[in-house]
Amino acid sequence: MTTTGMAGGAARPQDARRQLITEYVLAHGTSTVAELSELTAVSVMTVHRDLDELARRGVLRRFRGGVSALPSTVFESNLDYRLGVNVAEKDAIAAAACELVEPGMSVMIDDSTTALALARLLVDQTPLTVVTNARRVVDVFAGRDGIRLIALGGEYSQTHDSFLGVPCVEAVDALSVDMVLVSTSAMDARMTYHQEQDVVLVKRAMLASGSRKVLLMDRTKLARTALHRLAPVGDFDHLVVDAGVDRQLLTELRERTDVRVADAG
Repeated sequence: MTTTGMAGGAARPQDARRQLITEYVLAHGTSTVAELSELTAVSVMTVHRDLDELARRGVLRRFRGGVSALPSTVFESNLDYRLGVNVAEKDAIAAAACELVEPGMSVMIDDSTTALALARLLVDQTPLTVVTNARRVVDVFAGRDGIRLIALGGEYSQTHDSFLGVPCVEAVDALSVDMVLVSTSAMDARMTYHQEQDVVLVKRAMLASGSRKVLLMDRTKLARTALHRLAPVGDFDHLVVDAGVDRQLLTELRERTDVRVADAG
């Protein structure tokens, strides 16, 4: 089936067209302007305007001649794209991390997709106090019996579907919790990283607020770097990874922290 056939061969209204572009790029990772022009049955110039707007919203990332949903050393990928990749690994990591959480604890979880998978498991670990800046995590816990939910405010980020910025950092600084569970976009044997300064500042504040610190990382994020340093691996009490991590890297990581390997089955 051609891309024109997928689009029905007719131009679509602006919002529907941009949604189609977004879904296509999220499904394929990258696309060219020419492909999207054929897909949507509109001119290249119209596609450029659509991509400019989608990039402005943080939904997709422009590059010369095309657009991407994939992360780079300076750009994080969109949340909707991240939700669809490495799902089994993230679920396994979440299950292993859930074993660290005991009823009665206060926990802070970030806006990562692995933390969202964890949130869905923690609803049964009651009573529990949950602190988060992630809107979708709030949705998981809202109205649940036995859950005391504290939502962190700030400036809304559409890319992450969460709240960031100075107001969020200040809200985190006012709290102290038993455990902080976070993920990030990149790490090597010594250091963790993220592409965005605002995200780094919030995650650092979260880590400072927790008595125990847990890092949740699937193998696609390992042996990579990004623009901003977040925290040394040794600052974390536990690191939970999936079974696909390189053995040599595991050995190096175990020299710095407790490493738990989750089996995706």
